[in-house]
Amino acid sequence: MINILMSGCNGKMGQVISRMAAESEDLMIAAGYDKYTKINNTYPVFDDLEKCDVKVDVIIDFSNPDALDGLLSYSVKNKTPLIVATTGLSPNQVNKLREVSEAIPVFFSANMSLGVNLLMDLVKKAAKVLEYNFDIEIIEKHHNQKIDAPSGTALAIADEINSALSEKQEYVYDRHSRRKKRSKKEIGIHAVRGGTIVGEHSVVFAGTDEIIEINHIATSKEIFATGALSAARFLYNKKPGFYNMNDLISETN
Repeated sequence: MINILMSGCNGKMGQVISRMAAESEDLMIAAGYDKYTKINNTYPVFDDLEKCDVKVDVIIDFSNPDALDGLLSYSVKNKTPLIVATTGLSPNQVNKLREVSEAIPVFFSANMSLGVNLLMDLVKKAAKVLEYNFDIEIIEKHHNQKIDAPSGTALAIADEINSALSEKQEYVYDRHSRRKKRSKKEIGIHAVRGGTIVGEHSVVFAGTDEIIEINHIATSKEIFATGALSAARFLYNKKPGFYNMNDLISETN
């Protein structure tokens, strides 16, 4: 049995992961970490990691970027593998994850969905072929409670596209103040917030007289929970290193 510490356990994703782990035969949420503790959980919940006295094998973090430093300290101190699925991390925080991965196994992904990671692979290949004749725009849609914009997934998609191009493109988030024609050296990234949209990402390749659009639509948070729990199985007993969904998918295949 793999015992998990769920960081952000009382958030929406934390609750979904807890429910799905309870239905698993090889995974168990042994403890939770959350600033909000007024929910009846089936496991002990701590509002301070230093108070956590439960031995765990893996940490899954679906919380807030502000909690990262404490999680890193706890993980290194206890030599506990860490899965970070929290979005909105700064470049400096991602660098910290890489540094810590020299001491413990770290799994980081802006999106835990297998489908989204397949989309990234597809748009990367498309960008190589369409680079010189098509404009590239990314549109993401999420529920009205999401704090960060654009989404971490949209930025990860843009990064994957940029890595495939011969010339790096500028990310443009807002055109209302630019008052000029679209440059050929930019990727537009647009955020929509409303209702209960779980998550939608579209990459538009707009050329002369033709448009190619690649989409991913999430209809349930369970797809992200499935990915996070798969990552827990993958990271358990791994050597220190910096891992992502590509590593998980490669091992599965």
